[in-house]
Amino acid sequence: MRLVDTHAHLADPCFDADRPAVLEKAGAAGVTAIIAVGADLASSEACVKLAATADSVWAAVGVHPHEAGGLNEDGLEALRLLARRERVAAIGETGLDFYRNLASREDQRRAFEAHLALAAEMNKPVVIHARQAYDEVLGMLEPWAGQLRPVLHCFGGDENHLRRALDLGCMISFAGTLSYPKADGLRVLAAQVPLERLLIETDCPYLSPQQVRGRRNEPAFLAYTAAALAQVRGLSLEDLAEITSANAEDTFDLT
Repeated sequence: MRLVDTHAHLADPCFDADRPAVLEKAGAAGVTAIIAVGADLASSEACVKLAATADSVWAAVGVHPHEAGGLNEDGLEALRLLARRERVAAIGETGLDFYRNLASREDQRRAFEAHLALAAEMNKPVVIHARQAYDEVLGMLEPWAGQLRPVLHCFGGDENHLRRALDLGCMISFAGTLSYPKADGLRVLAAQVPLERLLIETDCPYLSPQQVRGRRNEPAFLAYTAAALAQVRGLSLEDLAEITSANAEDTFDLT
C-alpha cells in the first residue's frame, strides 16, 4: 500500500526536534510522497530546502491568507523564484479565510489573485485554503476555469460548493476531519466526489484523525483518513490508497 500526503506543514517548528524521525515513520506507514506546504516566505523556502534533501518530499510555495497583508511585490517575486526551484510541485497555500480575518479581506483577495496568476504562469497546481469563504473563493476561480489545476485542501464546504468546485475542475482533498464523529455531513459529500478527483492529506501538525486526536498530527497518520474515506466509498483501504496516490502523482506531477 502506498499513500500520498498532499498537504503537510513539515516546516512547522513543532517538527524541528524530530523531523527526520517523522519522515522515517511516514515511510514505514506507507507514505511514499509528501507535499510540504509553505505558509509564508520563510516556511516556503524551508519546504524547498527540505524537498532538496528528502526523497519523499516535494514543496508547495505560497503565503497563507492569514499572512496576506505582508505580501508585496518583492514577496511575489521571491515566490516566483522559489517556484522555479527543483521539486516545487505547487503554488500555495493560498486562498481566503473569513473566519479568523487575520488579514483584511481586500489584502486576502489581492494575494489570492496574485497566487492564481503565478500558478497559471508556472503551470503548477494551486493549493487553496477556504474557510467561511467558499462562495468568494469559487467566484475568484471562475475566470481562471480551464487555466489552472486547483486543489481545495481540507474540504469543508456544502453540496453547492462541491458541485461548483467540481465544475471548475478542482481536486477535492479530505483531512482527518473526515473521521470525526460529528462529520456525517462531510462524509455524505465525500461519497459524491468522482474517484478521479479525490485526494487525502494530514494538514499536519493540525487536524489529527479521531484515532489520535489530541496528539500532534504527522504524515504517518494519513492511513486513518484513508481508512475513513475508504469506508465512505465502499472500497478497500488498499484500493482507496492506490486511487488517491495516482491522483496525487498526476495532479502534482510527482516524477
